[in-house]
Amino acid sequence: MSGNVSHIGRDDVGSETDGERTASAPAVVRSLRILDFLAESHGQVRSLSDIARELGIAKSSTSNLCAALEDGRLIRRTSGGYLLGRRTVELGSSYLSTFDQVREFYRICEDSPALSSQLVQIAMLDGPRVLYLAVFEGHERFPLSASVGDRYPASATAVGKALLSELDPNEIDRLFADGRHIVTFTPESTATLTELQQKLSATRQQGFAVDAGEVHPSVVGLAVLVPSSRASDPSFAIGVSLVFPDNTAAQQAIAVEALRSAAAQLTTPLLVSESI
Repeated sequence: MSGNVSHIGRDDVGSETDGERTASAPAVVRSLRILDFLAESHGQVRSLSDIARELGIAKSSTSNLCAALEDGRLIRRTSGGYLLGRRTVELGSSYLSTFDQVREFYRICEDSPALSSQLVQIAMLDGPRVLYLAVFEGHERFPLSASVGDRYPASATAVGKALLSELDPNEIDRLFADGRHIVTFTPESTATLTELQQKLSATRQQGFAVDAGEVHPSVVGLAVLVPSSRASDPSFAIGVSLVFPDNTAAQQAIAVEALRSAAAQLTTPLLVSESI
């Protein structure tokens, strides 16, 4: 790979636009769109016609792309269409293994009296959405709870607001300018960019984010930011979902303190591991 790009200087990279990069590798871009489409289908089989319609290209071209992805075990073919392949799990596991925070997450949840019986999640920002990296199930799951690899609108979730609060308000304006990434699930969901900016301001002031029935009407989500300890690493957010009878002001306060303690440990995971 290095042999292909070593001749490119800084000025060359800087002058290349997003459109030019996309045009130079259309097959790669389309293949990524296929993978995204199947990932967002949450296990529902998608036919060749479905995929071709999503990409907006001919079925013959789509078939060639799917064949290449199938050869690479990134997707698999069934009698009804296509699903993600086993290799996506292998790649995802390899990616997650590079983050000390994810490896420490489960141990911290198990050791925390306040979190060990709760549903706790850790996520990172993926544009206007959040990507869930790990889920600790302290009790029975409930509808709409996220699984590892799921993406949810950042504007509606507590972990999303915690992560967005790290960004400059101007960057928030850019991310959500057209409004289509502000998704509502319930009447309590954040519905406008102005409302989102207000909630992010409150998150910065109080040091934690709240999802008060925005994803599920009977669930309150709380989350805090886990800032990256190295410039090369992304920030994370750790959040807890509280349902009746734990959804009280007193339990929320306990949960926030537990999240802050967990975040402090996750910020310096190597030091924590060495002390055990």
